[in-house]
Amino acid sequence: MKTVFQFLKPYRRLCVFTILAMLLDVAGGLLVPRLTADMINIGVKTGNMEYIIEKGIAMLAVTILAGAGALIGSWLCADLSAKLGRDMRNAVYEKSLTFSEHDFSRFGTGSMITRTLNDINIIQQSVVWCIQMVLPVPAVCVMGVAMAFAVDTMMGFLLIGVTVLIIVLALVVTRRASQIFGRLQQLLDRMNVVLRENLTGVRVIRAFRKEKDEEKRMRKSFEDYAETSISANLLFAGLESTAFFVINICIVAILWLGGDRIGAGYMEIGDITALTEYSILILFYIIMAQMVIILLPRARVCIRRIQEVLETEPEICDRMKSAGEISPSAYAEDIVVKFDHVSFRFPDADEYALSDLDFICRRGETTAVIGGTGCGKSTLARLILRFYDVTDGEVAVNGMDVRDMTQNELRSQISYVPQKAWLFSGTIADNLRYGNEEASEEEMRRILSVAQADFVSGLANGLDAHVAQGGTNYSGGQKQRLSIARALMKKADLYIFDDSFSALDFKTDAALRKALKQEISDAAVLIIAQRINTILNADQIIVLDEGRIAGIGKHEELMEKCSIYREIAKSQMKGGV
Repeated sequence: MKTVFQFLKPYRRLCVFTILAMLLDVAGGLLVPRLTADMINIGVKTGNMEYIIEKGIAMLAVTILAGAGALIGSWLCADLSAKLGRDMRNAVYEKSLTFSEHDFSRFGTGSMITRTLNDINIIQQSVVWCIQMVLPVPAVCVMGVAMAFAVDTMMGFLLIGVTVLIIVLALVVTRRASQIFGRLQQLLDRMNVVLRENLTGVRVIRAFRKEKDEEKRMRKSFEDYAETSISANLLFAGLESTAFFVINICIVAILWLGGDRIGAGYMEIGDITALTEYSILILFYIIMAQMVIILLPRARVCIRRIQEVLETEPEICDRMKSAGEISPSAYAEDIVVKFDHVSFRFPDADEYALSDLDFICRRGETTAVIGGTGCGKSTLARLILRFYDVTDGEVAVNGMDVRDMTQNELRSQISYVPQKAWLFSGTIADNLRYGNEEASEEEMRRILSVAQADFVSGLANGLDAHVAQGGTNYSGGQKQRLSIARALMKKADLYIFDDSFSALDFKTDAALRKALKQEISDAAVLIIAQRINTILNADQIIVLDEGRIAGIGKHEELMEKCSIYREIAKSQMKGGV
């Protein structure tokens, strides 16, 4: 609950006004039965029409005030709920942006979606229900019982007994509900994961004719969720039936005992009406509160899951050092990136993914990295971007250890094309402006030409052509060229191309590399590739093998000295030249 109170703190005044409005509704609801009783006991009994009219007008005024309180309270409650949900979702989203890949993998995409949408939804509902149905309960009970005691002591004790019975029943049911709802949220996570896998992997499922298997897997996740939901609903049904039974028994007891008390002269006929209304109102609020209290364990689970995200300490944090701790002598202006005996091991891994990498990338030069699948090429790029922190050694950009820079400062100096070309939904122009928000249409067309993405001019809407999520309405080669264009829109000291030419034909690949050389001649370029043709003319080629540098040099040198590079070349090029 501490997390919810933190988010409600800025809206303390709104909370107070909401509670006061709800209490006005409650007070009106309890005052009406008293006015009704007086009307019967005095007005009807004596036949005094003026008294009846006077009490009727008072009842109308109280009803209008109570209705206004209920309306204003509901409106303020909805406003509070919307602001709470907005702030919590913003906090979770902003926190997720600080996570490293390892941090994010701890939760998973499906779970993060559930936490951001469903969990916060449940918390919002719980806050509204608590304010509207739980917080008024103490006031209803105290005021109702006090009014019952004012009518007759025995009736007051009767209402106290029934109230305690219902509260004990609620506590017993709540303990059981807590376990069920905890499992329910885990099953909802699982449903999200299975659904997401089936939707994103639909082509693979069809290609391998696994529709039946996936249908069984999906049905299993749905059935588990359904069984748990049925258990929760059975609790609701049992509680509701018991509560209504208790209400009716209470009314019967009031009528039975009240008849005796009236006969003995301790009460009047109108008091029976008031007591019946008090009991119904008290027990109604308690029952509604019970229904909410049963849901609170689920809300508590959701709060705990949100709190888990918000309290997770990011693996990658900004830690600035003072200028005196950075040696200016270690910095040469033409060196953009320096790997100083870098080793890296993934969290919880036993072996190093990269070992003792030592090289530099100079301004105006192209450095290429090549090697077999899984040798650590993409991991090397992620260390520069500080998606991971090195285990040993140091990665420096423009003479400064990347760990001594803020992530924003570091990444402002780098432009990156990821291995998996990804486009955002919107238009082509929207995607290009990720690299430069102020880019003109003329500049975008020029960069598209450099990236060999001239196909854009042939589209019906040109730069305003629609882009589906992930760029699924474009081919692999088109997505890669648009991703490269987006990177080129940004002026940077280092351009990283992580296997960004794999979907291009050789002619387009060659034309693109030629255009790139002219466009970013004053920056350092790091190309991660699997095709020899892409890196033949690189100023420096680094050959990785099982996370270690097996060779470094130009193409001709490596063909003579590095057997691994020579094998790669022979497998891709006729005669190995």
